[in-house]
Amino acid sequence: MMVAIAILGIALGGLYEAAGGATRNVRADERYAYAVELARSVLAEHGQIPVEGVDKAGETEGGFLWQVASRPASIDRGGLREGTLQEIEVTVAWADGYRDRRVRLQSVVEGYVPRGRF
Repeated sequence: MMVAIAILGIALGGLYEAAGGATRNVRADERYAYAVELARSVLAEHGQIPVEGVDKAGETEGGFLWQVASRPASIDRGGLREGTLQEIEVTVAWADGYRDRRVRLQSVVEGYVPRGRF
């Protein structure tokens, strides 16, 4: 009887450890998915940016830090004005326990000349 209880105790300890690890993994995956969607949202919000570029940052209530920066695209413009195409980078960072996590999205978007400026 004592041996059976000892084996049961060891088995339950392993089961609780596995369940705790699975819970931590699910939480980490949820935070990663949120960061990716936040980065995609910020990128979509900046589908067009001024030819001067953009450099902004912010933070969500959940502790996710985001930053968006752009610069004129370094490609053959084929007759396009400087700044017409902008390389944009969106970075989202967050703390996951003792680890710092980061997601970075890069794209090329259209630059525009703000009204009243030619």
